[in-house]
Amino acid sequence: MNPPKCDDLDYIHFLIAAQKFFTCTEAARCAPEGKNAPAHNAFTRLLSRKPSNTEALWQEAKEFVDLQKGLLILDDTTLDKPYARKMDLVTYHWSSKHQRVVKGIDLLTLLWTDGKSPIPCDFRVYGKPQGERPKTNTFKICSRKPRKGALSQSMF
Repeated sequence: MNPPKCDDLDYIHFLIAAQKFFTCTEAARCAPEGKNAPAHNAFTRLLSRKPSNTEALWQEAKEFVDLQKGLLILDDTTLDKPYARKMDLVTYHWSSKHQRVVKGIDLLTLLWTDGKSPIPCDFRVYGKPQGERPKTNTFKICSRKPRKGALSQSMF
């Protein structure tokens, strides 16, 4: 078996540097060129074999976060999956993009911004079918990480 062409740090660096598109295809496009440059499938395989590690993301992101300024943004995004029939985590969610209920995966993201650059700090895939905690509790868990890093309490 061939060794992986990318690791979790490669993907974390992409997430921090990306400003608009957060796909495996975009990650491959932004990767350094060379003989062993990863294709989008390398990032897809990485994400499927690695459990999500939000602590690693925070460790990389916290050096870019100004602990005294900026804003925290809690984003609730539905990743549309209209043709999924038997895909884990796909349920019905309200989509503000479509202004109706759609099939998709519910992604909760915590971002910090100084008004210019958004920095991802935490994320959770909200799994309603597994009977997980309510979204408000999930947001509270996400927001604890920056607070432990001494973000201003006035932001909450």
